[in-house]
This record gives sequence, C-alpha cells and structure tokens, in this order.
Amino acid sequence: MAPAAALAGAGPRPRPGLALTLAWLALASAAGAAAAAGPTAAGAATTARHAMAECSMHLNELTPAEAQIILHKGTEPPFSGRFHDHFADGTYVCRQCNAPLFASSAKFRSGCGWPSFDAAFPGAVRQAPDADGQRTEILCARCGAHLGHVFAGEGFTPRNLRHCVNSVSLDFVPADPAAHRTAVFAGGCFWGVEHLLAAVPGVAATTVGYTGGQTADPTYRQVCTGRTGHAEAVRVVYDPRLVSYEELCRLFFEIHDPTQRDRQGPDIGPQYRSAVFYQDEEQRQIAARLIAALRARGLDVATALEPAATFWPAEEYHQKYYERTGERPYCHLRVPRF
Repeated sequence: MAPAAALAGAGPRPRPGLALTLAWLALASAAGAAAAAGPTAAGAATTARHAMAECSMHLNELTPAEAQIILHKGTEPPFSGRFHDHFADGTYVCRQCNAPLFASSAKFRSGCGWPSFDAAFPGAVRQAPDADGQRTEILCARCGAHLGHVFAGEGFTPRNLRHCVNSVSLDFVPADPAAHRTAVFAGGCFWGVEHLLAAVPGVAATTVGYTGGQTADPTYRQVCTGRTGHAEAVRVVYDPRLVSYEELCRLFFEIHDPTQRDRQGPDIGPQYRSAVFYQDEEQRQIAARLIAALRARGLDVATALEPAATFWPAEEYHQKYYERTGERPYCHLRVPRF
C-alpha cells in the first residue's frame, strides 16, 4: 500500500472469548516476526500460528489467499476488496481473531482503493516499522495479524490520519440493536466508571444514574444524603457479538477498588458502594465467579451482587461528564487484577 499522493486516481464470525494469555501473545509475536522475514519463513510463521491456535483456540482458519496477506504481509490489489466501497453501520473486526478494530463511523472515502479509517479503537491496532524501512505497518494488537499501513498528514479528515487496510484482513459485524444486552455496575463516582466502560469496543451506549434504593426518581442531592438506598451506577448497553458480559465485568473490577466498602477513594457514603446489578442468573454467576477468583488472590472483595432494580437516569449534566469537559477521572484507573 502506498501513500495517497503516489496513487493515480487514487459475514461476521463468532466473537472469541476472553483476552488472550501472555503465552499466546508471545507466540503471536513469533508468528509476526517469522512472517516479516518473507516467503522463506512461511513454514516458521505457519508453525507459530498453529502453536497460537493450540494455545488460545480462538483463531479463525484462513484460506491460503488470506494467509498470504494476514500472516505473510501481502497486499491485495487496489479496488478489489469487498470493503473498499462498503459503508454500512457496524464494526470492522480482525479476520483472524475477531477483535474489534474500527468503527464504521471512522471510515471515509480516500480514493486509494483500500478501506480507509481515520481512527482505530483505543489499543486495538499496533504500529511497527515496515520492512521497506519507509512505511509504518499496522497490525491487530491482539493477534499480530497484518492489516496494512498507516499514513499521516494527507489532510483527508480533521484527524489527518489514514489507516489503509486490506479488506482480506477484516470481517464486518453489522449494527443490530435487537442483539444488544444490558449491564449495570456501581463502583464509586459514576463519571469515571462510565468514561472507562464507554471506551470499550462493542459498547453501544452508557447512561449514569441511580439504582438499588427505595426512593422513586431521586435527584442527585437526595442520593448524596445517603438515605435513598441508591448507588451511583452506570447502565451499559453492549453488543455481545463484540464484547462479552464477562469481559465488561472483568474490566469493572479493574477500574475501581472492589475492596472498599461504602466509598471509592475520596468519595464516601453508601451511594458510592461497589455493586453488580445482575439482569439474569447468567450474569449473577459470572460476577460471582470473578469475585471468587479475586478472593482466591487474597482480595477482600466488598462488591455486592444485587438483582437489577429500576434504574433512574441521572441529571443531564452528569451524562458523559468527562467526554464533555475534557477532564480525566480522578479516582478510577485500570489496575490488572486477574
């Protein structure tokens, strides 16, 4: 793939399970390195990929044509891919591991002959110097699949960035509100919890509000008294084809301190308690299993499991607080716990 200035005229797969293991990532790196060495290393790359499949069991089988691009860093001919002129609403995912990579809203017409995106999901795409010593290669951060190249400074969009991607390296999951599910979490000030959960690929919408108490349609001032029984919470609407409830639940336990009782950092009171409000028995069992895993690691988890109750949306000035103000969460930071 070439910079735009050098060009003249220029079915979704099942979602994999949880994040890959460190061993899997090491093997992915080995596969990428073998592929970078060129066709003579094809055997090594294929062997490494087979080891990755043995380790993770989450890789899709590739056709020889797909492997030539995804594993051996080939390039499809311009204007030949199924996604170069594709603009449906949904999410573009990695063909090899199904990781969400690009939102359809980031796609634009560049005229280069390959799908072009001016932004990737945070942490979804890794950059590396290309073997030609000039371009910057982009790879799936999860599995190391070759995607294409990234170019800056071309002026196509305000972001001034073009991820130039092979269609072969992608699959597409169309937007389907009917498939969406709901999760509700409480972990201190809802501003920070919402900010971090909303950034997850596959999360379609978030709303901050109050739940778990006895006062109908409470105001923020009422909840702050600690006498309504409500917790500050976040309702998450997500697409289970792109992100699982367990993945969201794991993240929830890592972006707040689940050992603190009736507080989170400087925010003190029962309204800041840690709780998972489960929608069904499956959600309850997943959350309970994760709590047991944390306790087995020595954490005195205080998170309560409560059945979902009426969720009262908070006042408008609380919604998307950090997105609107440009500030950063003051007491929520991701800490690996699993």
